[in-house]
Amino acid sequence: MSMSKYHPFSSFLCTQQKNSMIRMISTWWSNVQQGPPDAILGVTEAFKRDKNPNKINLGVGAYRDDNGKPYVLPSVIEAENQLRNKYLDKEYAPISGISDFCNSAISLALSNESPIIKDKCYASIQSISGTGALRIGAEFLQRYAPLKTIWVPIPTWGNHNQIFKFSGLEVKTYRYYDPKTCGLDFAGMVEDLSSAPSGSVILLHACAHNPTGVDPKPEQWKELSALFKNKNLFPFFDMAYQGFASGNVDRDASAVRSFLSDGHQIALAQSFAKNMGLYGERIGLFTLTTLDKDEADRIMSQLKIIIRGMYSNPPINGARIVSEILSQPKLNNQWLVEVKGMADRIISIRNQLKNLLAKEGSTQNWEHITNQIGMFCYTGLSKDQVKSLIEEHSVYLTNDGRISMAGVTTKNVGYLASAIHKVTSA
Repeated sequence: MSMSKYHPFSSFLCTQQKNSMIRMISTWWSNVQQGPPDAILGVTEAFKRDKNPNKINLGVGAYRDDNGKPYVLPSVIEAENQLRNKYLDKEYAPISGISDFCNSAISLALSNESPIIKDKCYASIQSISGTGALRIGAEFLQRYAPLKTIWVPIPTWGNHNQIFKFSGLEVKTYRYYDPKTCGLDFAGMVEDLSSAPSGSVILLHACAHNPTGVDPKPEQWKELSALFKNKNLFPFFDMAYQGFASGNVDRDASAVRSFLSDGHQIALAQSFAKNMGLYGERIGLFTLTTLDKDEADRIMSQLKIIIRGMYSNPPINGARIVSEILSQPKLNNQWLVEVKGMADRIISIRNQLKNLLAKEGSTQNWEHITNQIGMFCYTGLSKDQVKSLIEEHSVYLTNDGRISMAGVTTKNVGYLASAIHKVTSA
């Protein structure tokens, strides 16, 4: 006799099966461990909990104005107004992105006069900010580079290692920062890169090295270019701060252009988060320079395949804003003034901090504060001194002594200088 689905025993079996299935499902993720908290977000959370009215958050990696507030560039507002009046649709962008944006962005990096652009010897593809550009590049390198190894400087942006490892690349390191001088360990850098096998990919920060703010000098870039040629190394430039470092877009792109003029093929990741304040728009570009247009077309076809399997299409709004700004001479000139203004504020506050430390009576050498460039400064403070800054003065920064200069203002720089002097002279 068949058992009715309404029979009490049948109901009991169903309940037992459900409970068994629930127990089985609950074990699927039992091996998942709690991940470590993000170091920067942890600083921000601790800052929020602090009740000290003089507290300062120097962990944020985003520009702030002299009132400590987020800054929307007037040129961005104007571009958005113009776009709104065009009543554009919200259709998908092509897999490779909005072509006007891609053309404008690579021209900003290489200059309109670049023979690479004139001869179309490049493949450029829109990305989800600089992070996405690095990930696309890493995926391509993992598939097609002769060696599946990338060398990154010590230290480097915290996300570099994760991006490259998740893409299947082996990550190795080369010396870069000298804690004794708070400057560049160029001899160590050259020695380590000289030992890298031929065909290795080398990550280079194009300007405003994150997190140290330490960049090679022009003559050192030329020496590195010669080394790369001699050793057959492939340069992968991360350029997140063009214009935002020195206030001059051409100067900040000089390392990239120098390598290209020396005959290198390069990979390039660009971001418009910092220099246009488009953090939440997530707009960037990945480029590979090529021998000819045929090679560029083949590479582009493979980049599209990578993107199609990753997120299909990039977002349109940020790309339209950047394109609007870069394509109109008047709006472009306005943006150049604004990005220089942001860079100049950072440079000015560096000078104020160094001078105020001297005024406090500090006998330490603080020249590295003004020798470094860009948003971040490696102060040279020890972990114990960082701890004292946080616990005794409510000045929040990462354990490595890195501070975001964007968090320093004319209103709090005096308090900061006094706090640093106290913990370094104790």
